[in-house]
Amino acid sequence: MIIVFWVVAGLMALMYLAAGTMKVVRPKPALQAAGMGWTEEVSEPGIKLIGLAEILGALGLLLPVATGIFEILSPIAGACLTVLMAGAVVVHHRRGEPVAFQVALTVLTLAATGLAVLATV
Repeated sequence: MIIVFWVVAGLMALMYLAAGTMKVVRPKPALQAAGMGWTEEVSEPGIKLIGLAEILGALGLLLPVATGIFEILSPIAGACLTVLMAGAVVVHHRRGEPVAFQVALTVLTLAATGLAVLATV
C-alpha cells in the first residue's frame, strides 16, 4: 500500500507544487492572460495565499511520511488540500466554467489523503 501512496501522493504533490509556485511567482495579469479567469474575483494577496497553501500542502503531504516525523500531518495536509480543491470546484461552478478537472483533482487528493492514513498506520 505504501507504493500506491507514493505514486498517487507524489503525483498530486508535484501538481500542487507546480500550481502553487506559479500562483506565487507570477503576477495577477500574467495568470489572467494564462486563462485563469477566477483571478478576476480574487485579490493579488489572496492568489499568493492560495499558491502558498498549495505549496505547503504538497510538502505536508509527502515530508511527514518521508521523514517519519509527525506522520499524522500527512493526512491532515491531504484533507486541507481536499478542502481547497472543493473550494475550487465551487468557484468554477459559480462562474459557469467546466468543473470536471477540479472534481477529478479533488477525488485524487481525497484518495491521496486516504492512502496517507493507511501509510501512517
